[in-house]
Amino acid sequence: MTPRFALFRRAATGLAASSLLLLGTLTPNAAADTGTAPPPVLTGAQLAASWTAPLSTRDRYVVDADGDRFKLKSGNWAGAQGTWQGSGDVGDVANHQARQMSHNIPLGLDRKPIADILADFHALGLNSIRLPFANAMIRDTSVVPDSAVAANPQLKGKTPLQVLDAVVAAMTTDGFAVILNNHTTSYRFCCGLDGNERWNSGQSTQQWIDDWVFLVKRYQADKRVVGADLRNEVRRDTWNDPNWGWGNDHDLNKAMEEAGNKILQAAPDMLVVMEGINWQGIPTDLTPHGRPTLTPVATLSNTLIRSDKLVYAAHFYGYTGPNHTGATGTGETHDPRYEEFTPAQLAQVVDDQALFVTRSGQHFTAPVWISEFGAAGRGEIDAKERAWFTHFTDILVKNDTDFAIWPLVGWTDPNGIPQDNWALVNYSANGTRLGVMDAGDWRATDWNKLVNAPGRSGRIAPAPRWNMLNLDYADYDVSATMLAKPDWSPGNRKGNCPDTQRLVGLGRSGGRGLCTDAGQPAKASGPWTVVTDERFVTGGDWASGYNKLQCPDRTFAVGYSTRNNAMSALLCAPATASLPTTGRVLWFDQGDNRPATGGSNASDWAPGHYKGQCADGEYLAGVAFTWKWNHGGVPDALLCRPLA
Repeated sequence: MTPRFALFRRAATGLAASSLLLLGTLTPNAAADTGTAPPPVLTGAQLAASWTAPLSTRDRYVVDADGDRFKLKSGNWAGAQGTWQGSGDVGDVANHQARQMSHNIPLGLDRKPIADILADFHALGLNSIRLPFANAMIRDTSVVPDSAVAANPQLKGKTPLQVLDAVVAAMTTDGFAVILNNHTTSYRFCCGLDGNERWNSGQSTQQWIDDWVFLVKRYQADKRVVGADLRNEVRRDTWNDPNWGWGNDHDLNKAMEEAGNKILQAAPDMLVVMEGINWQGIPTDLTPHGRPTLTPVATLSNTLIRSDKLVYAAHFYGYTGPNHTGATGTGETHDPRYEEFTPAQLAQVVDDQALFVTRSGQHFTAPVWISEFGAAGRGEIDAKERAWFTHFTDILVKNDTDFAIWPLVGWTDPNGIPQDNWALVNYSANGTRLGVMDAGDWRATDWNKLVNAPGRSGRIAPAPRWNMLNLDYADYDVSATMLAKPDWSPGNRKGNCPDTQRLVGLGRSGGRGLCTDAGQPAKASGPWTVVTDERFVTGGDWASGYNKLQCPDRTFAVGYSTRNNAMSALLCAPATASLPTTGRVLWFDQGDNRPATGGSNASDWAPGHYKGQCADGEYLAGVAFTWKWNHGGVPDALLCRPLA
């Protein structure tokens, strides 16, 4: 059997999801149940009245329809992704995660009425739920056993998808925001070499996208179903790594772009949540390996047709590390685990891997949702893990970070002992609750600290955005207008800005571009112009001896096309008002020429290439290039004109 070196979450009894790890030396819980007060408990009506769907983003924040901050205080209600661990009889509870057989529906429905479960979620201080599911659920026509919904007899006779429908409706009616999470392909419990490593493991990319479009359309009328978390913990399979930006069928950046835009075309109100790469490489001390998380976003971020809908996500567990799978034995290396870092080191590595994305004014700026983290609660406690949980929640508090703990619901055994002591709420066979809000769980102090933490609230002002275009391997069309039209530059690679933005910068080669909405002029309803020659060059020769593509007066550049990195065409959109026709020529044939302030100035959107970029208060009106001197037709200069 191939060693399982990838993630399997740990629990004191049974596996709970992200890495295979023995607990090692355990220390008793000596801490008293003191600390911050429990969170205020809202009724469903109160929670529903506290925010208005749908959600979107401004700068690093998620906001509601009124523009008010909606901090994701979430938990993972697992089960619909499957609990079978991949060996033995699927009908034997001993072969399921923590001896908990979900029957491929959210856990706990056999033990507690939905209303009571949601009341416990309110008591935890949650406002949103991450709801994992398997692609297999969508085509599963089997009926769940009556025993699986014993506490909810209204669900008898339903398929897993129909049960999910009822659960979603109950949650949104009770005021919760719901983010769907594609956790697995099959019902086999994640993670490791389990056949669920990539979005296209066991299925095609097209099937994966089709499943997402099916689901978002299914819930489109329920505006409190607010997001699509595209895929959980993408990682290496036996032979191949996922990559970020190679343009092939293992390219996570490419796949998420395609899926996200198809989702937004089908359901424009949805948030699109993208995780980075969870693992690459073979984990031995002699081979390259690591957990990239969101680090590739620093130089290759994502752009959607709705630039206010992107949220990035990352996962952190104490027993894993930036270069440690979390395994013990096979798959274990001598790299440090997160729980072995000092608090300062941990804060730095979490920023390096994820939270840097929340820095304002960059091409990658977006909210970051820590959509999985957790620790074992009751029972024997790993002292390192306990310290890590305290330090990690301190980081979330300090950075005012959106979060979702793993998992929410588990079972207690006949002796009242949690079978998965990572769960925040455990239910006995007769429905008796044992949760973090009840005496005896050391996590209460840190949990209450986290959900009660002060943070940014109220109205979030709109902020300028900058977004990348990436023509490295193919077209990069994120304009809803142009996606609805025929190919405007056949045979060439094309990049189009989102409809709310304009082109403001180009890389000298490599096909990268930069868009912005800073001071964005309003677009008129007339046709857009494809420029392939110098017929619109007016007001004198602004780049003598060079070929020039120039937008007609009263239009501004919103896209471009290339062939072998050479300029082919410029796409120009009309403005509702006149635009200045004086300006400056910005040369970047000898080095970068970018604004000193604003304009994604602290991040590189075309690494390894010279970049030209107009100032935030300017629009790009033209591009100069030449085939002389072995320049190869790549952009050498931009014509930048003031917006006013």
